[in-house]
Amino acid sequence: MAYSTFISILAFSLYFGVSKCYFAIPMKIYPGKLNVSSELSRRVVLTVDGTDGTGLSLASDPSGTVDFLDMVNILVDTGSSNFAVAAASHPFITHYFNTALSSTYQSVGRTVGVRYTQGNWEGELGIDRVSIPNGPNGSFIINIAAILSSEGFFLPGINWQGILGLAYPMLARPDSSVEPFFDSLVQQLGIPDIFSLQMCGAGLSASSTADPIGGSLIIGGAEPALYQGSVWYTPIVEEWYYQVEVLKLEVGDQNLDLDCREEPVELNCSYTALLRLFQYNMDKAIVDSGTTLLRLPANVFNAVVDAITRTSLIQDFSSGFWDGSKYACWLKGETPWRFFPKLSIYLRATNTSQSFRITILPQLYIQPITDVDGTLDCFRFGLSSSANGLVIGATVMEGFYVVFDRAQRRVGFALSNCADVAANCSVGPQKEPLLWMISYALMAVCAVILVVLLLLLVLPCRCRARSGEITDESSLVRHRIK
Repeated sequence: MAYSTFISILAFSLYFGVSKCYFAIPMKIYPGKLNVSSELSRRVVLTVDGTDGTGLSLASDPSGTVDFLDMVNILVDTGSSNFAVAAASHPFITHYFNTALSSTYQSVGRTVGVRYTQGNWEGELGIDRVSIPNGPNGSFIINIAAILSSEGFFLPGINWQGILGLAYPMLARPDSSVEPFFDSLVQQLGIPDIFSLQMCGAGLSASSTADPIGGSLIIGGAEPALYQGSVWYTPIVEEWYYQVEVLKLEVGDQNLDLDCREEPVELNCSYTALLRLFQYNMDKAIVDSGTTLLRLPANVFNAVVDAITRTSLIQDFSSGFWDGSKYACWLKGETPWRFFPKLSIYLRATNTSQSFRITILPQLYIQPITDVDGTLDCFRFGLSSSANGLVIGATVMEGFYVVFDRAQRRVGFALSNCADVAANCSVGPQKEPLLWMISYALMAVCAVILVVLLLLLVLPCRCRARSGEITDESSLVRHRIK
């Protein structure tokens, strides 16, 4: 996950089986302070108020006073797996969890630390009990990390005091034996292994004085009233992050012009489709609410910027706008969205012979940040270059209702009803399945050729080893890059 300074989510609702058991926790958007040296955006934050009987109630002392979560703001992050809260004072936070005053918190005697794309924290691991007023009866036990020190995690003007990681146990720290918060709910309460997330706030400036709907986190199911049309699902490739498979990107209605010479595998450019598949998913492609922007591998990012520059009605932007170091400003009341093309991400459907696309309008990726002297509105570019994979972050998710269906190993996308900022979520062109079948066939041919080459290399080595000329025990080192 990565960070920023604009926060959103409205309600935390629960589904149990087919019956609806709602409880709402008041939430609102907190405008972050403008800081050009840090990444700025909207953040999904769960505001927990345990004092009025409507929210989560944790770590109460014998007198009934909640000393743990008293109007605490928790960052909702599908790109990590630890539930952690501040347990020591910090200049940038107003509340923290004093474990010494809690009658229910128990330390397990293990240190824990998590490093994110931006920021990190360290602390101690413990367990505590959680009850849900207006939800299921009783309480359940969760793992919680008490943050004792941090660097770049708590930010000025942000108002969050912790993080709720909703990814799989494989990402939990210090190891996967630490059961994540959502897994504990599923195991102890028997709710379906599914949650869904609506993130609102697209088009809202950090300087806005409005108090708009922030969104919803639904535990145990999906709420049809929060989206329009059908939900399109893509398979979860691997259960650590919510890893998916991106088939291609389009700017306007044009495919990206990716230079296959940048790919380390030396193949003829006639294998462009196969190489594009590699480049989009190299390292990984994930859906992460804790990352602000749409992050793309460097060569894909450069191709997108080139394509936007060619198709935009404004072609004289400073390079600083594209790399995030500068903003572009218009007279107040004017919007630049009409000057930019739509973007489309194609994902493999659960029926692997099909694909579908999520289309992103400029209102999502050309993002209002601040105004200047009340005369100018300034915007930033909602995409960035990534050295460790493709990340579908808040820039994209704010246009869609996203369903994390862990029970059936799939992630779903539907058009969110909180803002008219996403063009559509529809099935891809019918020619795409044939193209990718050909790509996989080419991949298989390449694999056969590589095996033959390896055999030709290894067999002579073994013969020389018998004569004593070569004594190395292994000529291959297996590794896996995440």
